[in-house]
Amino acid sequence: MARKNARVVNGILLLDKPLEVSSNGILQRVRWLYQAQKAGHTGALDPMASGLLPICFGEATKFSQFLLDTDKTYFVSAAFGVRTTTSDSEGEVISEKPVNFNLHDLEQAMQAFRGDIMQVPTMFSALKYQGQPLYRYARQGIEVPREARPISIFRFELLALHGSSADFIVHCSKGTYIRTLIDDLGEALGCGAHVAKLHRTQVGPFHAKQMITPEQLDALAEPCHQTGDFLAMDNLLLPMDAGIVSMPKLQLSAAQQHRLQHGQSCELAVEDVTVIKLHGPDDSFFGIGQIEQGVLSSRRLLNTVSVNSSSQSSNAAKL
Repeated sequence: MARKNARVVNGILLLDKPLEVSSNGILQRVRWLYQAQKAGHTGALDPMASGLLPICFGEATKFSQFLLDTDKTYFVSAAFGVRTTTSDSEGEVISEKPVNFNLHDLEQAMQAFRGDIMQVPTMFSALKYQGQPLYRYARQGIEVPREARPISIFRFELLALHGSSADFIVHCSKGTYIRTLIDDLGEALGCGAHVAKLHRTQVGPFHAKQMITPEQLDALAEPCHQTGDFLAMDNLLLPMDAGIVSMPKLQLSAAQQHRLQHGQSCELAVEDVTVIKLHGPDDSFFGIGQIEQGVLSSRRLLNTVSVNSSSQSSNAAKL
């Protein structure tokens, strides 16, 4: 429920999520700092994972699914010789085996996990089985059937091998479980493995260099809360369509924009496309549409009242 006097805020903040805090916990903290009516993240990181967590405010939440569905990149440290229930350092030890592989063995084993592969999701995931997330069954010691799912590993690069641990860069498609990847690699090497450290460095078009730390945000928030002028914090936000920059764009006339914003379609002599960014005659983004058999219809449109209200608040702050 929105708080009294909460602000209309629209845009995307690229947060550097710290360790030992849940994605929802840090989301609620950031939402409070911004005094924002509405906010959501675009794909949770486990408490033991850190790094890039895009937070969408207001109307930007309408397009968060496209960030959930995009590719991601991680820095991961793996510990070999120990396999755990959760495939990370927080789980209980299942087995311990000697580590006998060399650099060549590791590189050979990694080959099988590049490109388009099938992966069985971990039991410690939010995937649903009979209406319940898998991790609830796992916490009760119940194993349920999971089907292997297609994923793509675009890059699986070894950065360093030091004793029984190694550092990797993994660039992967949506739906990839890094913990499962490392667990499977450990099994292929015959010694077992688990994730010791996980840090997300890229989500779609967003990269680690753009991130804001909670400490930086706290430092900005204190004077903003004291004065009621949130301009310094709002200036950190990226545009609502920043996460879909690679999507094809279509600029429409004022009449066409008016039709779409009033629930009507437009006939266009263009090729069919599943998703396309919609821009008005002044080149301002106002939503996403689709074209089927020469007919353009809307899929997600901005609430212009909300957007205008947010703009007016920012302008008032500047004055």
